[in-house]
Order: sequence, then structure tokens, then C-alpha cells
Amino acid sequence: MNPVVVKANVVVFIASFCTLVIELVAGRIMAPYVGVSLYTWTSIIGVVLAGISIGAWVGGILADRYPRPATLGWLLFLSGLGALTIAPLADLIGAAPLQTTLMLRILLLTTAIFFVPSTLLGMISPVVVKLTLDNLSRTGNIVGKIYAFSTLGSIIGTFATGFFLISWMGTRSLLLTMGAILIASAFVFGGLFLKRKAAVISAAAVVSVSVFLFTMFGYAYRPLLDEKVYYYKESDYFTIKLMKYPIKGGAVEGEALILDNLIHSINDVNDPAFLDYDYIRIYEELVGWQMRSRASVDALFIGGGGYTFPRYMEAAYPGARIDVVEIDPEVTRVVHEYLGLPRTTSIRSFNEDGRWFVMNSKDKGRYDFIFGDAFNDLSIPYHLTTREFAQQMKALLKPDGFLIANLIDSVTEGLFLPSYIRTLEDVFGKGNVNLLVLVPELQRLGIATCVVVASPRKWDMDDFVRVTGAREGRKRIAHLVPQEKLQEILRNRPAVILTDDYVPVDNLTAPIFEARYGYKKK
Repeated sequence: MNPVVVKANVVVFIASFCTLVIELVAGRIMAPYVGVSLYTWTSIIGVVLAGISIGAWVGGILADRYPRPATLGWLLFLSGLGALTIAPLADLIGAAPLQTTLMLRILLLTTAIFFVPSTLLGMISPVVVKLTLDNLSRTGNIVGKIYAFSTLGSIIGTFATGFFLISWMGTRSLLLTMGAILIASAFVFGGLFLKRKAAVISAAAVVSVSVFLFTMFGYAYRPLLDEKVYYYKESDYFTIKLMKYPIKGGAVEGEALILDNLIHSINDVNDPAFLDYDYIRIYEELVGWQMRSRASVDALFIGGGGYTFPRYMEAAYPGARIDVVEIDPEVTRVVHEYLGLPRTTSIRSFNEDGRWFVMNSKDKGRYDFIFGDAFNDLSIPYHLTTREFAQQMKALLKPDGFLIANLIDSVTEGLFLPSYIRTLEDVFGKGNVNLLVLVPELQRLGIATCVVVASPRKWDMDDFVRVTGAREGRKRIAHLVPQEKLQEILRNRPAVILTDDYVPVDNLTAPIFEARYGYKKK
């Protein structure tokens, strides 16, 4: 094969590989600031494709005006610098309080961080094609091979990043590596040393980049961590952090588990009875109320996090059968190693998607409780909110079992909460779905964590209120929204039945995130 063609194939392979690495890494880079939602991935894909498109156009103009290897060299060099700017730029502007809608905020941040690197990478292919074509009779063959290798680079970059590189290297180290590869490629393939003047410029550029990398590594390419963070790991699913957190009035240091941007749990490794979050204490009240009349308990958790409540149930109800479906095996490992869950636990962990587990479970009619605890702060797994999934969970419940799910929304103004309740009512029946909140005055509640309770049978929830209110020495956490009041709220709020075919979760939750994080104009 012609060495010129081989060189061209290698260059476009590298450029396309790096492009797809950057595109996939973008989700992780954006997650701490805007979550990982439909809006996020739409913006990332759209901005990267726009950059590649405009880059191809501009690159074609450059190729005709400056058809020489130095042009390719400078494009590779600048692309490398563009890749190196992603992490520090995200740190600089990611948390900027833009007074706009969540959708526009995500688009603006994505454009500011990823458009220039994508455009520079898109300019490379036209220049490579121009430098490679020396025989018009072989244009189709040469161009076909170039684009085939470009696509191959994209394919391998996609699978390597998603399946291996992120969990092995971490996003910031991966960006640093891609930048270094592109800059090295500039000197290998760009012909910058063919002339004395270019050699001087190239040497200066190498020195400048080396100084830049040396000075910026400690800031931009290491994660910004609180001084109390003692563990950091990027898994296939989350950025996982552990930090010390004062609990019990500051008398004890607990362990906080952070997944992406949200503290998911706060544990006392020596005290499984410690429940810090109010919504988990609502779980405790519901289970305690029911365990007065149940001889044993089978519980399923969709989402493990810090295993806070599974640990509590194992300690409080010896002999309980507890299954936890946690999609990330690294989270489970961290809980065993750092958060107080012994290796000898009776809790069974399943590291797979919650819907997949429920859909394929043979334990029909087994569980007393199913806890839906996989909802995140800035992103919600939409496939866990639908009518079809609710039907699958109902099939696993005993006739008197409970589905218990927590979610963040506004009772009086939110759009997701009424839709989710209506969806559950469609499956469990009207009047069989109840809402528990933290304060009785709903207007005071604002945006807060609520607990939705559904059962195949109708329960006397007033009995729950009486029992939990009469516990000696303990104040009730949960406040029941009366069924009449709940139905009034639902009538006055727009609601849709969430299905696998129509589940606009990101649209429904966007106004709450805008209000909570100050994106929306007042």
C-alpha cells in the first residue's frame, strides 16, 4: 500500500478515535453540573456534530489554500490543545449561574466547552484527503479507504471508551492522554520540522505545551475534591466519592457516599440503626407499622447506593430476606469495604439494571416491600417510572405488599410527581396510592423529597398515622397527604400516564431543577 495512503488512514483513525472519546467523556464532564439527562446527551451529540460539520467545511477551504503537511500539523496540534482545554474550562464555567432555562443552560455550557475541539478535529479529514490525492483516477478508492478508517477509529473509540478507558483511566486523565496523542501526531505527521523556521516554532510549541501540562495537571486534570474526600473512583456508571461527614450533632464522623453530584447516603459504619435522611426514616416508620402484623419480611431494593436502609433492616429484623439491585458493582464493593456492610451479610446483591432484574425475576408474589431508590437528583432513569415497570413490580409483590419510592419534586407545583402518581394509580388502583411528606403544610414544603406508597390493596393509612404518632419518645417524621387532598392536587396539576412509548421525564423535571439551582429567570 502507498505509504502516503497509510499515513492518511492512520491520521484520520486517530482524529476520529479522539473525537468519539471526547464525545463520550463529555457526559461525565457535564454530570456534576447539569446531570446526565436527555437534554445533556442531545446537546453533546448536537454540538459535536455541528462542530464536525463546520470543521469539515472550513477544513476544505484551508486544504485548497494551504495544501501542505504543515497545515495538517497545526490542525492536529490545535486539536490537542482544544482537548486539553475541556477539563479546566468545565471547572471554570460549569457552575456558572446562568439565568435561563435548564435546556438552554445545558446547550450553552456544552457549546462553550466542546464546540471548538470538535470543530478543530472536523477540519482534519478534508486536509488529509487533499494531501493524499495524487491521481484522480483513484479518487474513489483512496477517499473510500480514508473514510473507512475514519469510521473504524470512531467505532473503536466508542467501544474502548465506554467499556474500558473511562473506568481504567478516569475522564480527566483520558482527556490529557487524547490531547497528548494529538499533539504528538502533529509532529509525527505534520511535517513541521521540514523547515528551519517551522522547527523553531515547533520546539517552542512543545516547550509551551510541556509547561502548560506541568502547571495545569494539579488543577485541571485532577478532580476538584473536598479536603475530607478520601476515596475517588470513576466506575462504568458513576463518579464515586467518599468523604467524612459529621453526624449525631457532630459527635461522630460518618461516611458520605457521593455519586456524580449528589450525596446518596450518610452512614455510621458502627451503627446500622443510624438513619440520617428523613425520607429513609419514613421508610422505617412504614416498615415498623407493617411489621406489627408480619411474622417475616422479604424486601427488594431497586437501587443500593450506600445500602443504608438494607443494613438497617438486616439489623432490626433478623431473618429478613433482603435483595438489593445495584447496577454498579463498584458501588457494592465500596459499601463492603468502607460503609459498614460485612462480607458475611445475608443481604443478596445483584449488580444489574433494576428493570432487567424485575422483568426476569421468578419470585412472583414474594416481596412484602419493594423500595424504588434509584431516582437521582438531576437525572431519573426514565425506564423505572413507566406503567409497564410498575406492572412488573406489582407482580412481584404479595397481595398486601408495598411499593415505596422516593422522589424530589414540588407537591403543589411539580409536573413529575402528579404524573408518577397517576401512573401508579393506573396500575394499583385509585385510592391505593398515597403520598407522604415531611411537613403537613404543603405550601411550606417547597422542593423536597417525598415518598410515594402504592399497594395492590387499599390500606387504612389513618392507622399508620395513629401508630407512628403514638410511639413513645419518638416524633413522627411522615405526614400523610389525605386522599381527598391528594386527588384535589392531582386534578389541579397537569399529569400524563408514563409509558414505555411516552415518558417525558426530563421535560417534567426540568422546571424543578431550574428553580432549585437558580437557572430560571425570576
